[in-house]
Amino acid sequence: MASTESSRKPTIRDVAAVAGVSHGTVSRVINGGHWVSPEARAAVEEAIRTTEYTANHAARSLATGRSGSIAFLLTEPQHLLFSDPIFSLLLRGATEALAERSMTLVLLIADSADKQAGVERYVRAGHVDGVLLVSSHTSDALLASLVSAGVATVCTGIPTGAAASVPNVAVDEVGSARMMTRYLMDQGHRRIALIAGPADTPGGKFRLEGFQAELGARFDPQLVEHGSYESASGDAAMTRLLERAPDIDAVFAASDIMAVGAIAALRRARRRVPEDVAVAGFDDSGLAATHQPPLTTIRQPWAQISSTMVDMVLDIVAGVPREPVVLPTTLVVRESA
Repeated sequence: MASTESSRKPTIRDVAAVAGVSHGTVSRVINGGHWVSPEARAAVEEAIRTTEYTANHAARSLATGRSGSIAFLLTEPQHLLFSDPIFSLLLRGATEALAERSMTLVLLIADSADKQAGVERYVRAGHVDGVLLVSSHTSDALLASLVSAGVATVCTGIPTGAAASVPNVAVDEVGSARMMTRYLMDQGHRRIALIAGPADTPGGKFRLEGFQAELGARFDPQLVEHGSYESASGDAAMTRLLERAPDIDAVFAASDIMAVGAIAALRRARRRVPEDVAVAGFDDSGLAATHQPPLTTIRQPWAQISSTMVDMVLDIVAGVPREPVVLPTTLVVRESA
């Protein structure tokens, strides 16, 4: 029969003794690693491995008043979680970043007013420590409600409207759109159209601003249509553009999925890509590289976006203020343009 000592579960103090640090340092590593040197963190992580220590999350929750979980909140229609690869990329990255800290990600989808009210009640009840809001619309009241309730919240993209000051992780939307527009102009295209995202979203607003700024006096509002970041909307937008401007020689879609829809419409109209019309997208979420033809696009740093969001929300939970972060993008040239 095993002795009581040998069957006893290792504690934080056991880990601290093996690592040669205080039990407070071990606690800080387990709870997110704030204010711990790289050397101490490495020693604690090795001690956790050798002692096979497992945190008692229930006890820690009672002691700290924290749940040990973060919400991944999507306020778009549920089917987009599976049809739009950017959401699965962000979800995977956030899950991995939290797992490194022995924390859990909770997926919440609130695509209606009733569901948003339910999510607000759930979050306010303390079931999660913070929220990663991966989509936002100016008309959504949920973001403002979470902030007013003191819930640690971080957004992807610069939120618009009253919640514009909420901590966020974004790419340089305006600069990225200018870069793609300039590339198409440098290729000799003169009638460049834009399929923009919804006007009440960060991408819809700022990518249009960059497109217009780069074209300057050449900007023609008749060459702009809005879509909903879905393939069918890109198809419909391209169809409308061709009806009133058949001389278009390039189109910049504000997402790869809308670019795919635009190409479908061009093929129906017997317009070749890129020989007759060059097509460019935005995101480089995996779809761009596998589509035929492969899409010229703007690459967003998805892994860095999600890991930075996790770092930011955990800092806010710990009482450490954070400023917005803007990350660079990359122009990726492929066959479609």
